This record gives sequence, C-alpha cells and structure tokens, in this order.
Amino acid sequence: MARPREITDERLLDAAALVIGRLGPAFKLADVAAEARVAVGTVAQRFGSKHGLLVAMTRTAIEQMRTGMTDEGSPVDALVSAYAPLDDPHTAAHNLAQLAFDLADEELRALMAEFYAVMEAQVAVLVRREQDEGRLGEAPPPEVAARILTATADGTAVHWSARPRGGLIERMKADLDAIVAGWRSRNG
Repeated sequence: MARPREITDERLLDAAALVIGRLGPAFKLADVAAEARVAVGTVAQRFGSKHGLLVAMTRTAIEQMRTGMTDEGSPVDALVSAYAPLDDPHTAAHNLAQLAFDLADEELRALMAEFYAVMEAQVAVLVRREQDEGRLGEAPPPEVAARILTATADGTAVHWSARPRGGLIERMKADLDAIVAGWRSRNG
C-alpha cells in the first residue's frame, strides 16, 4: 500500500505557488488544499488565513533568495534563473496581479522590500565577483549594477507578461546581456 505524502509546509507552499500561478489573487485556501490534496482545515491550521499563507510564502522566498542565488555563475544567469518560473504568460500575469495585492498590504509590502534587498545584495556579490575576475569592464559599483540589473529583470517580466512575444527567459537574457555587454565594451 502506498504511503501518503507527508504534509509539510513546503508542500503546502508549493501548492500555493501553483494555484497563484493559475488563479492570481482570486485564489482561496480551498484551492491550495485541493492542489496539495489535503483538507482545507490543514492549510488554515498551518497558516491561519490567506494572508498568513502569503506571509509564509514571502518569508520562504526571502530565505531561498538568501541561500541560492550566489551559486549561479553570473548575475545574468542568477536573475534569469530566479524569474524562470514565470516563463508562461498566464502564470506571469497571475503572479503580477498577486503582487499588486501584496503591495497594498503593509506587512507584505515590507516583506517584498526585504526580498528585493536580498536579491540586490545577492546580485551585487555576483557582480563584484565578475569585476574582481576582470570580466565586467567598467560596470558601476556592485550595489548600483545590481539595482540596475534587478530593476531591468522586473521591468522585462512586467512588459513581457503584457506582450508575451517569444519566451520570458530569452527576452530577459537578451535585455540583461545588452547591459552587461555595454559595461564590458567600455573597458576596451
């Protein structure tokens, strides 16, 4: 007899991410429970409410960003990898719609600010590494370069979700590579 899968927070948060990708801010705890194949009470007991679930998702995203991004080879690769789950126009649009709701909530907005601060710090580490290895020409200071690259990645995701021509990953890579190429060419 097959053993039932353990009901972990990770499993519930993964289910929530899938549901948000399908439904955006219209999702309900019942949708998450159905995706995770658990009772609604299980999700409610773990997170208390939809807001509590979103807080847990954002805190988890912050921790994943804190630990995973500097394993990537370059700042461009790291950002492209971070945005890869949005490489579907409907998923991207639903996630952006959820972001708009999150930004209207003071606690979630503060957590998003922390998320972006961590993302920029992680990208700055990668920029500094490339500068130290002589591969980044005359890029601005790492913190400024990281802000430029992350803002471009965000903007590309927003624009692409409204006008999805080609894939997000290809467009984002092209946009970020164009910036980095400019920094490299300034060096000679």
